[in-house]
Amino acid sequence: MAKGRIEIDEDRCKGCGLCITVCPEDCLEFAGHLNARGVNPPRVKRPEACTACMSCALICPDVVIKVYRFRKQPTG
Repeated sequence: MAKGRIEIDEDRCKGCGLCITVCPEDCLEFAGHLNARGVNPPRVKRPEACTACMSCALICPDVVIKVYRFRKQPTG
């Protein structure tokens, strides 16, 4: 089960791909379509693998990625 959720503001992305290369879980890939700026933005390809490490959001020079962490539910 995923520990995080990634949201990408595709229209503000410049398509540098830094987020794709830095993700340790290989969660991101290029989307295969152009955004409003005419570049290929990233998309989440493996949402279930996200550990909410925030590497993608921290390296993004345009601050277009948000990572949300899920809290563990108490058991018992």
